[in-house]
Amino acid sequence: MILALGSGLVYGVSDYLGGRASRRFAPVVVTLIAELTLFTVTLAVVPLVESSSPSARAVWWGIAGGLAGSTGVLGLYAALSRGNMTVVAPITGVVAAAVPVVVGLALGERPGVMAGFGIALALVAVLLIGGILGISSVAPATVGLASLVGVAFGMLFVAYSRTGDDAGLWPLLTARFGATPLLVLALVLFRRRDPTIRLEAAAVPAGLTVGVLVGLANGLYLLAARRGLLSIVAVLVALYPASTVALAAVLDGERPSRAQLAGMGLAVAAVALITGGA
Repeated sequence: MILALGSGLVYGVSDYLGGRASRRFAPVVVTLIAELTLFTVTLAVVPLVESSSPSARAVWWGIAGGLAGSTGVLGLYAALSRGNMTVVAPITGVVAAAVPVVVGLALGERPGVMAGFGIALALVAVLLIGGILGISSVAPATVGLASLVGVAFGMLFVAYSRTGDDAGLWPLLTARFGATPLLVLALVLFRRRDPTIRLEAAAVPAGLTVGVLVGLANGLYLLAARRGLLSIVAVLVALYPASTVALAAVLDGERPSRAQLAGMGLAVAAVALITGGA
């Protein structure tokens, strides 16, 4: 539970920083710099830590997770750059939570009555944190993009959980072989439409920070997914919009509504129920 909540906290901080940076630089630039940072760190660390080679399962599910994750991050930064963070982030969160819950139940997971109630309460909490009444103020295209981002993140959670308990940290590296080529291709395609898009030195600090945070969040999630049910762990991680909303409120003056504050209270209760039920 601590690993999953820690992962969600770090994801939320990275989303805030990435979203802020994407208002100054093209989202694909911020995402690619973060990805190159993550690739460099995992390439240097993982082979030194792991004594055995990765299994085929760790390779292919890792690549799938990398493709899903990079697609999700790119879409999220694009959505955050043109929408209110206190609405966009929670939309992605609730969809990202729903996907692995459905998959987990389909695979035979049965969290128990108390934990199941906590999962349902967590989904309501994420919706409230998103300010359901405020969604109408966001462009439908942004809401649709945020929902697709949630699906991508949900598939990332599923893919990492399927890499196997003996995969070690290899999925963090093998995921890069799916994510990095995709983002390089995305940069090339975006530059064809807008030649002004380029890798800027000014974007490097933000990209480096986001890359390190995403790597840490991925690692915490990977460890959590091996110790708990997918349907529980992914829901706890999907509470990440709480830290995004909190930072947006404190640093950007985006005041949380009463519904959002109530959602944060429900999130605490949901975590208690899930923990007790598990």
